[in-house]
Amino acid sequence: MHLSTKVNTMEFSGTMQISGKAKELKAQGINVIDLSVGEPDFPTPQRIKNAAIKAMEDGHTGYTMASGIIPLRKAVGKWIKDFSGVEYNTNEIIVSNGAKHSLYNALQTIIEVGEEVIIPAPYWVTYPALVEIVDGVPVYIDTTSESNFKITPNQLKDAITDKTRALILCNPSNPTGSVYSKSELEEIGKIVIENDLYIISDEIYSRLVYDDFDYVSFPSLSPELKKKTILIEGVSKSYSMTGWRIGFTAADKEIISGMGKLQSQMTSNPASISQYAALEAISGPQDDVEDMRKIFADRREFLFKALNEIDGVKAENAKGAFYLFPDFSSFFGKSYKENKIEGSMDLAMYLIAEAKVATVPGSVFGAEGFMRIAYATSMENLAEGINRIREAVSKLG
Repeated sequence: MHLSTKVNTMEFSGTMQISGKAKELKAQGINVIDLSVGEPDFPTPQRIKNAAIKAMEDGHTGYTMASGIIPLRKAVGKWIKDFSGVEYNTNEIIVSNGAKHSLYNALQTIIEVGEEVIIPAPYWVTYPALVEIVDGVPVYIDTTSESNFKITPNQLKDAITDKTRALILCNPSNPTGSVYSKSELEEIGKIVIENDLYIISDEIYSRLVYDDFDYVSFPSLSPELKKKTILIEGVSKSYSMTGWRIGFTAADKEIISGMGKLQSQMTSNPASISQYAALEAISGPQDDVEDMRKIFADRREFLFKALNEIDGVKAENAKGAFYLFPDFSSFFGKSYKENKIEGSMDLAMYLIAEAKVATVPGSVFGAEGFMRIAYATSMENLAEGINRIREAVSKLG
């Protein structure tokens, strides 16, 4: 059977592969601690589920406008303004089938064949794949733990060519949890304006920041930067609504119009029931969001301390999201029985086989030597998972 070259050369999502392996073992009755998945373990708040039920009972089960229902788009505008002070009109907002779909639509709308998109590494695994799907060229900027995995202005300047069209910035970051300060964003913003670039600002974790960090949304920096920013948001992470598949994009009305045209031909509207659930999520009481954030903060502190108590592991704390990105490279070159650890993928496979703990290798994020560990699970699971990791790596020699 002949498949397209594009599909044949595409890889499955690295995070989904590990998560799938964990689910496979669990289905066999094996007690696996899954620290790989970027999904809150909390149920969707009851008020949101109730809104979905009411939407069905009220008959909201048909097609909607391709770009999303007007009440939700208006509510997204208010939600963004209340959080960051940035105003968006309804025609500057589109609702899509999750933030991943939002990103695809945005890239497909602004990227011509062969144009370059700058992606800081470590990066979310889907960014390079999406750029390649739309026939763009991903260009990587490598960062280090010493810089908290954040790009410098000089690195950005050096990466820009006459083919550069956009920069993707994940803030807070998946996989590292790092968050850019206002001054750091302003420096990036100057370069964006000077070089007439778009910035795709993926802020899906924006409501999950810690230590009273003063979070700044990129389009809030100036009206000029707002016009160059494609803001990606959604309800998956902050409201524990991963399966509802609702993402938002806010941008210049011409970009949103283009995305709407594309979406109307590809998927039509996001699920009507999910839209009404999302409307309740962002416009109803926000206590549940803060309650979840506080629990994440406690888990983060526990995980940070526990990882650094493992001989050979070095973990930096993070200001956002629900991941830590510790350095496990001291175990490379070691072995246990038939398991030889040459890199982070070998280590991830060893941990799931020997310790029955699922983690994600840094190599899939473009950062060999590190492992992504999610604290989107219970404190009990974190404690047991860390104990298992400690025991497994102690066997390597």
